[in-house]
This record gives sequence, C-alpha cells and structure tokens, in this order.
Amino acid sequence: MDEQRRQCVAAHSSYTSGTSKHTRPCDSLWQLSKKKWAINSAFMAFYAFAMVLVCWVGWGFRMSFGEKLVFFLGKPAVALDEKFLLGQAFLGYFPTATMVFFQGVFACITLILIAGSLLGRMNFLAWIMFVPLWLTFSYTITAFSIWCPDGWLAKLGVIDFSGGYVIHLSAGVAGFTAAYWVGPRIDKDREMFPPNNLILMLAGAGLLWMGWSGFNGGGPFAVSTISSLAVLNTHVCTATSLLTWLLLDACFFGKPSVIGAVQGMITGLVCITPAAGVVQCWAAILMGIISGSVPWYTMMVLHKKVKFLRLVDDPMAIFHTHAVAGGLGGILTGFFAVPKLCRLFYMVSDWEKYIGLGYGLQNGRTSAGFRQMGIQLGGILFVVIINIATTSMICWFVALFVPLRLSDEELQIGDDAIHGEEAFALWNDEETFENAKSNSVFEAEDASYMKSMSLGDVQMV
Repeated sequence: MDEQRRQCVAAHSSYTSGTSKHTRPCDSLWQLSKKKWAINSAFMAFYAFAMVLVCWVGWGFRMSFGEKLVFFLGKPAVALDEKFLLGQAFLGYFPTATMVFFQGVFACITLILIAGSLLGRMNFLAWIMFVPLWLTFSYTITAFSIWCPDGWLAKLGVIDFSGGYVIHLSAGVAGFTAAYWVGPRIDKDREMFPPNNLILMLAGAGLLWMGWSGFNGGGPFAVSTISSLAVLNTHVCTATSLLTWLLLDACFFGKPSVIGAVQGMITGLVCITPAAGVVQCWAAILMGIISGSVPWYTMMVLHKKVKFLRLVDDPMAIFHTHAVAGGLGGILTGFFAVPKLCRLFYMVSDWEKYIGLGYGLQNGRTSAGFRQMGIQLGGILFVVIINIATTSMICWFVALFVPLRLSDEELQIGDDAIHGEEAFALWNDEETFENAKSNSVFEAEDASYMKSMSLGDVQMV
C-alpha cells in the first residue's frame, strides 16, 4: 500500500520524480498544462474553434447532415445562403441556422479535445493544417454515418444520443493516434510537469459540468420530456462517477485527488452522453459507478502495465477519459436503452428496433437486444478504424509540408519561442528580464532598473 501511495502522489502532485526516457508509469495520467506551454495550449483550442466554424459553414455541415456522396461520405456544399439557413429543420422546431451552429460547436469541441493529446510538442503550423483536414476527412465521416438519416449506421439503428461516438470516442482515438505520430514531449517536461493553475481548473470544470446540460439537453433539438430526462441523467451519472473516482483514489492511494475527481467528473459526462435521454435514472447511477471505476483502472493500473500505452505521450489522458469512457457509454447504452424512450427520441415508425439488451432479455426480445448490442459494438469498431486510418494519413500528409514536431530549441523554451509571448510576466524562473521576448515594450534603462529592484524571489509586472 505504501508503494501504491507513493505512485499516486507522483501521479497527482505538482512535481513528479523522473525516470529514464519515455516509460515513466504516471506521466500520461491526470496532468494539466505546464506553465511554459500555457499560451500555446490555449491558443491551439482558440484556433481550432475559429477554423472549424468557418469550414463547417463552408462544407462541413452539409457533408455531415446533407446528401450522400458515396459510401459513408456526405456531399460537400455550403451552408451560407438565406434560403437554406432560414428553412425549418427537424419538424419545424427551429431554423436550420440553429442546427448549423449547434452541431458546429460539437465539431469544434472534438478538435479541441484532440489538442489535449498533442500539447507541448506539436508544431503550430502543423496544427493549422491538421484541423481543417481532420474535420473534413474524419469527423464528417463519423457524423454522417451515425447522425445523418442516410448514414449506414443510423439506418442500422446505432444509438448515440449526443456524441459519445461521434465526438468523444473519435477524439480519444484520433488524439492517441496523432500523439503516436508526433512523438512524446521532451524528458524534462514529462518528468517535471507542475500543473499550471488548479483553481482555474476547478472553475473550468464547474463551467464544463453545467454547460453539459446544453450538450446533452440539446440532443433532442427541442424542449421536451426527453430533454429534461437527459439533463437529469447527465448530472446524476456525473456526480456518481466523480464520487466513485474519489473513493478509489482515497482507498488505494490514501489521499483524495482534486485532479482525479475532475477526471472522474469528465468520464461520467462522457459515458452518459450516448445514453442521456434513453435510459432510466437508476441506470445513470450504475453508469456513473462504471465510468468512475473502469477508466480509473485503465489509467492507474493498466496504463502502467501495457508498454504501448506508456510509450504514447497523451498529456491530458484524452484516450482514457474520452475513448475509453465514450466506448464504455456506447456499450452500456446498448444494454440499458429503454424502447419507449427511444421512441420519444427518434420518432420513427420502426422505433421498436431500438432496445437495450437488458430490456430484450426481460421482455422476451432477446434476439433484438443482442442485435442492438452488436450494432453498438460495430459502431465502436467503425469509429476506431476510421479515426486510426484517417488521422494517420492526415499526419503523413501534413508532414510532407511542415514538421509535425517543434524544434529542439522550441521544445526547451515553450511559449516564448513559438509565439513570442508568455502567460505570466514572471522571471527569476530560469530566465532574466532582459532575455524575455515579451519585454520589448521596455527601454534598456527600465530593464536595468527593474533588475536592480529587490522584490523577493519572484518579480512581477
């Protein structure tokens, strides 16, 4: 137990002890962006949001929700003209413009999640190219296949209420694949990775949790009975998952981890996403227990035993929190889905095909229940294969034009080398005031004066 506690402290504390090369057991667990990468990390997300929205109205939305081009590809077309945007969508509940923006933000989130697997070493120019390519040739494929009425998985009857497959499983697999091709961070960053700001992390986690009400509550595209149930199930599952993770940390490592609890919150949110409005509330509690324990095991135990998992550097553990939790949610949806709730959500004549295995066994529809579970598993396999293949090809293509990875000098310096800016105007932190690029607004005499001032161990402007 003492050894387990020591490992947990190493995984969750601000400073961790180093080990050789890229095999440190806990380096891909619950870590936040290091101070020297704060600007670059935030800006990767900022850029992705802007680029995805422009591409989305240009061709992404119609490729995801429009006419079929071939196989599982949608036909590219713009979503810019007034006639199209003001037309009524989904039984006249709202204009198409609302649908375009709502689904566009989902697409943005997916790319931002992928960035979490690539922090601290990906060339920003490569990221500039990667974002529109991945949106076009990967995201639209899964979105069209699963969410568009003409998609082959949608026709089979796969259940993905609000993006467990399309968003979270896709992001987790794609991020892990891209991290493999980009390579790991430098040893110094992996061995000594103090979190940037835990208080801001908690604030962001709270906003994320509350914001998920719109994420899952908006899935039915209407203020309805099923929407209300989706919101309640989301919060119940998330709370249960957080408490489960917290309990496991306390029992096995002796200390409840704040970062670990937030990750338990995230796995709960992700796991309930494909099921939010089609399962009962008691099932949401069970899903929370499972989502708080299985991803915990894959990260805190399995991650240390599987060599390949240790070698691929996933700084924010997107694979565990989104791929594992998203796939788990899809499987549990295939077991707990209630036929009557599915009828309210899908509103199709053949709604009886949507039935969880548990209800199939209970109502004498065993074959239908196993069929649904098979479809859910097939959906997972499809998303995994598509994202490994497309992400690998995109990384190969981008590498033909720009390096995927930052230079050694940029990896050592961080934000200042890449953007010429820093998140915090602090020095006496392995650099002097004079050699910081961000001090260009000061005259040399001001720099000398500031250097001569004695303000303690850390000086601030």
